[in-house]
This record gives sequence, structure tokens and C-alpha cells, in this order.
Amino acid sequence: MSLEQYKGVWVFAEQRDGHLEKVSLEILGEGKKIAEKLGVKITALLMGHNVKHLAKELEAYGADEVLVCDNENLAHYTTDGYTKVICDLVEEKKPEILFIGATFIGRDLGPRVAARLHTGLTADCTSLDIDEEGKFLLATRPAFGGNLMATIACADHRPQMATVRPGVFSKREKDTHAEAVIENVNVSLESSDIRTIIKEVVKETKKVKDISEAKVLVSGGRGVGSAENFKILEDLAAALDGTVSASRAAVDNGWIDKAYQVGQTGKTVRPTIYVACGISGAIQHVAGMQDSDMIIAINKDETAPIMKLADYAIVGDLNKVIPEMVAQLNAIKGE
Repeated sequence: MSLEQYKGVWVFAEQRDGHLEKVSLEILGEGKKIAEKLGVKITALLMGHNVKHLAKELEAYGADEVLVCDNENLAHYTTDGYTKVICDLVEEKKPEILFIGATFIGRDLGPRVAARLHTGLTADCTSLDIDEEGKFLLATRPAFGGNLMATIACADHRPQMATVRPGVFSKREKDTHAEAVIENVNVSLESSDIRTIIKEVVKETKKVKDISEAKVLVSGGRGVGSAENFKILEDLAAALDGTVSASRAAVDNGWIDKAYQVGQTGKTVRPTIYVACGISGAIQHVAGMQDSDMIIAINKDETAPIMKLADYAIVGDLNKVIPEMVAQLNAIKGE
């Protein structure tokens, strides 16, 4: 394999029910920076059925090219179908880098594609860069339970692949005047190529707020003490026009749904205000919220790691501190 044959950066533009996943746009923005460092184009790989209209959105968020793979057998995600189409295209067009969002789909798809292409995959990345000398991808991810960050390179195989955590990068500003080359790909895919038979798609209706979009988060940890005590966090969140979230300890104790978990094994968030209540500040949690604009910590233990990270640290019993904060905030609103 000649590495010189491989050129360009690709982003798998994941869509569900005709709507692009936010992480795809986030990676597209960061991938654009990577492509500029390499002096190549950034290409969005759009797959599904009746999804061509999404190409214009990818164009507006930085794609130089959009490959539209439209086929009725791609209407619903299957590992076999999506893997075959991606691998066929990679072998034909030879991109040097392929990024995939670390969603439920991406974590299934990435390893299968990498194995079939006989290349490496760095999973769950939180940082991307290019080696100035070798011009290969440097993908950074948490390792050893989040206690250190490992930067991994795949210097001898192509394409270089990485799945990227949602929320760690920001989308580019939307440019409605941007223009991209949109190519409709002739997809070679039959139902016989797919071993999984989808008979019915049943969706669970669940009223869950997306904490990664929240501007204000009031987050509770083990120090909150119980599910009942999360009620005072909800009161503070309401006073701040925010949303409640949690650390892994609170989720593991069953006090709140996992959809609201912040941290390495939860979601990465970047709110304007992050209020950490009864959270010690383990590195696994900090990895998911350290880029918040303002961090306020409430903890009995003044030596807790979160107190050093916080812009404002309040030492005290959250059961007393939070009601007082709520009262004062409501008083200000009343004025």
C-alpha cells in the first residue's frame, strides 16, 4: 500500500430520520482545520434514503465536498449495509483520514470499518491534531480510567480513523453562501448484502432534555445524598432557567437518568454556568465539564478537587446553601 495515494479528510455525516446528528457538524468544523493543515479538502459522507436535502446543511457548515449515498437499503442503519458502502468508497477514492462520531451507531460502525480496511482506529477522541513533520493524524483520548490522556498515531496504515466524542468541539458558524461539490454516488447494495432484517422500528417516547445544549447546568453528585434531595437542585435550575445534570455516582445510585450524566462515560458539556453540587471533582467528571465558562462549586469539603477548579467555591451544606440561593435569585427576579 502506497500512503501517497491517500488524500483528503472524510467525515461520516450521521443522520437519523432525516436530521443530522450534532456531533457530525462538530467534527466537520474540526475536520476542516485538520484538512487545512494538510492542504486538502474536507468531504462529508452522507448516507440514507431521501437525504439529499441534508447536503446543503453540510455545505453551510464547512464541507468542501458531499458524497450522497442514497439507497432504500440504507434507510435504516445496519452494520453490514453501512460498512459495505463506506469500505467500497474508501477503496475507490482513498481518503487519508476518516472521522466518525462516537454515538451508539458510530461506536458500532467504526471498528467494523477499520477491521475490514485493515487499519487502526482511535476511539472516543477528545482532541485532534496533525504531526507537523510526518503529517499524520494525532488523536488524543482518555486512558486508564481517565487518569491520563493518550495521543495515538497510525503512521503506517490508511485511512487513519478516529471516533470523536460528542460535545468536545464546536460547530462552525453557519455560512449560507458557502458552496460545495455535491456528488450523488451510485450505491452498489442489495438486501442480500445485509444479514440483519429490520421488521419494525419502535421508538421509546422519553422526555429527556439534551444537557449538551443547556446554557446553565446544576449538577449533583454523591454529596446530594438521595434522589429526593435532587428536588432542591431542580429548584435552583428553575431559578437559573437551567437544567439539572449529574455525576456518575448519582446515576449509579439510581437518583437520576443516565441521559443527564456529565463526564467521561456521560456527556461532554460546555454551558455558560455549571453549578457542581456535592461533586468531588474526579478527573472522569471534570473531563466532561471543564470547558464551562463559569464553574460554581458547592461542597462541604473545602479540599475537594472541584473547589480548585471552580471560579466560585462555596464551602457549606448544599441543603442550606441552595435554598438560600434560590430565595435570593427569586427575590431579584421579583424586583
